[in-house]
Amino acid sequence: MAWRDSRKSRQRLLLFISSIVLGIAALVAINSFAYNLEKSIDGQAKELLGADLVLTTNKEITTEAQNLIDSIGTNRSEEKSFPSMVFFPKTKGTRLIQVKAVKGDFPYYGIIETMPASAAQAFKNSRSALVEDALMIQYNVKPGDSVKIGNMTFYIQGRLLKVPGQSAIATTVAPAVYIPLQYLEQTGLVQRGSRITSRFYYKLPSTLDVEKMAETLEPRLDREGINYDTVEERKQEVGRTFANLSQFLNLVGFVALLLGCVGVASAIHLYVKEKISSVAVLRCLGASGWQTFFIFLIETIVMGLIGATLGAALGTGIQFLLPQVFQDFLPVEVELTVAWGAVLQGVGIGLGMAILFALLPLLSIRRISPLRTLRASYEEDTSARDPAKWLVYGLIVLFVGGFAYLQIKRWELALGFTVGIAVAFLILTGMGKLIMFLVRKFFPVSWSYVWRQSLANLYRPQNQTLILIIAIGLGTFLISTLYLSQNLLLNQVSLSGSGNQPNMVLFDIQSNQKEQVTRLATEYNLPLLQQAPIVTMRLSEINGRSVDALLKDTTAKIPEWGLTREYRVTYRDSLISSEKLVQGKLHTYASPTDTIYVSVEEPYLQRMKLKVGDELVFNVQGAPVRTRVGSTREIEWNRVQTNFLVVFPEGVLEDAPQFHVLITRVDSVEQSAQFQQALVQSFPNVSAIDLGLILRTIDEILDKVSFVIRFMALFSIITGLIVLGSSVVISKYQRIQESVLLRTLGASGKQIMLISLIEYLFLGALATLSGILLSLLSTWLLALFVFETPFVAVYTPLIVVLFIITALTVLIGMLNSREVLNRPPLEVLRAEV
Repeated sequence: MAWRDSRKSRQRLLLFISSIVLGIAALVAINSFAYNLEKSIDGQAKELLGADLVLTTNKEITTEAQNLIDSIGTNRSEEKSFPSMVFFPKTKGTRLIQVKAVKGDFPYYGIIETMPASAAQAFKNSRSALVEDALMIQYNVKPGDSVKIGNMTFYIQGRLLKVPGQSAIATTVAPAVYIPLQYLEQTGLVQRGSRITSRFYYKLPSTLDVEKMAETLEPRLDREGINYDTVEERKQEVGRTFANLSQFLNLVGFVALLLGCVGVASAIHLYVKEKISSVAVLRCLGASGWQTFFIFLIETIVMGLIGATLGAALGTGIQFLLPQVFQDFLPVEVELTVAWGAVLQGVGIGLGMAILFALLPLLSIRRISPLRTLRASYEEDTSARDPAKWLVYGLIVLFVGGFAYLQIKRWELALGFTVGIAVAFLILTGMGKLIMFLVRKFFPVSWSYVWRQSLANLYRPQNQTLILIIAIGLGTFLISTLYLSQNLLLNQVSLSGSGNQPNMVLFDIQSNQKEQVTRLATEYNLPLLQQAPIVTMRLSEINGRSVDALLKDTTAKIPEWGLTREYRVTYRDSLISSEKLVQGKLHTYASPTDTIYVSVEEPYLQRMKLKVGDELVFNVQGAPVRTRVGSTREIEWNRVQTNFLVVFPEGVLEDAPQFHVLITRVDSVEQSAQFQQALVQSFPNVSAIDLGLILRTIDEILDKVSFVIRFMALFSIITGLIVLGSSVVISKYQRIQESVLLRTLGASGKQIMLISLIEYLFLGALATLSGILLSLLSTWLLALFVFETPFVAVYTPLIVVLFIITALTVLIGMLNSREVLNRPPLEVLRAEV
């Protein structure tokens, strides 16, 4: 019976199941790509690190540390990196970059890609440099030009295209310039207080167990403040990063599948209503309610399997496009193959979801009475409560929650995702029902016939209002929320640099340069908004217990970073505008017999398991300084200020080795460029952070990230439009009947076309507007509770989204309605007879 019934309806059944194709395609594409990426990471693991072992430290290398470094192996390379200003004499351009001074044969695995290719080795043997390709394009320089770093000018040997393990996004954040290590001292950039990171790359014998050796050396490395990285650790780190991304994108794709399943439920509901008389006849012939239910369930399962298989095939093809989508984030070359595990998982998920959502309307078939052949009311058979439907609702929630947990591996986040999806569905459902209620309640009886008929279609039997507001509205919600959140982050940065707020920071100013740099800023009419001395130190004791003892004590629950980090502190006797006192009070220091009270950030106090009055001993570059916690502060870290975890009182650190920071404001790009040119030529060791450049960099990064997420959210929008198309086609027969009645009553073809056009215009606009309103609400909540920043909406892009999606809805609706408009009344009347 299932086979016989499907013969007349296969095209329609395939159409409704096409709603889930894109959702499955998104899941299979992401999972297949993740599988191939993991396989590529395994195959190129050594190229990710470029060596067998890497040691990293930002401390000064002591004799003990150097002996330890030398003992590990002689086949090693060295790199010293730090932020600094560069100057391009040809174009007079300046920029804060990462200087990387290198020595040795690194990389031992993989290659440094340059243009020309010979530059990767040639720069090491002369006073020349490799400059990031993007940086050269930005400042219009080419190989053969020069770049000034500190006191030295280097010949640009070539363009730096890629370094093993480095993604394109990393060069956006911090473009690098490579120079030979032998010239580093001559640049004059290595001074007391300079923030230099040293890395040592080792090529070790293939027979050596590097992981085991590193674990053996770990206690000695920790004592010297040296971190290590092995091939296995780097592989796991990169794998975790992309696993998190793929999990998130899978959830976005899963939303598209949920939308498709809503379309499945709606389409099956319409299909079942058309089959009521057939079911009633079967019941009269002796078929039970469960038998008729299984007839249609078998059709649904077969069609669901076909749809899921088509989606899996499409997803396998889409994965070949993903390297282009993710190209800025990939540290390896991905070799793509068919991931059969991902394909089978996608087919299983798609089939399961299609069956669950189809069960909701199919269960009503069991309750259709044989008397339905003589009775007109369908609702009398199906309106009573059905416990089986509540069981299906529960299974759907468990399926969604279970899928989220498999992706995230954390119950609280999986629960949050499930609840969030449910809330979004409920809000959009409520909006749809409210719209139908308002149209019915305040129906404009005085409007023209065409407009009245179009509005009446929004709440007529078998209307599409609710399904389209949910499907298209949720897709619009995803894209709009993404755009508004990105704008919120950018606005948060731009607000901090607006008005008279600081927008330039000068750091690494040595004590003997302080007055000269101040004078230079004054000459360029730059205000001195803040100046702060900075002293570096490390924590050595907490309440009489040494840091080493606390690190070994697993019950202390003090974060390791808080015990081992290098602290950069300042000294002053007052708060600044970005601070607010929470506990205690600011103490002054008048004589050597006074207790030294420091002020710390409130969250830092909590994370370090401290309280006001606790004793802290700091190692200030060899000299122990005993202090007590005198107060805590709440700090606005997003402000362009010199904010510090720890602040000393005046009179304690003035004689300690230190450098200074100066905060000012430039009024234009031209003024910024002129001042930075003068600064880098007079004080090459002083670096400048231009907030305008940071804002542009953040914008570029967020654009790349949001493109990836928009790519996935687009699946939801397209799914919503497919649901629209399938709903129109499945309800085509009823629309033909309506068209015949209207034309029999005297309506022209033009009027019927206008009725359809206005209806789809309303449907598209209301669905998109619902999604936009929900996105405004969610972004406002994000601004209030997550970003803690004023909510500022940008309406122009949202209006563009409203017009585009509404236009697509109208277009698809009208294309699918052509047959309805072209069928002559007599043909339908004859069919009815």
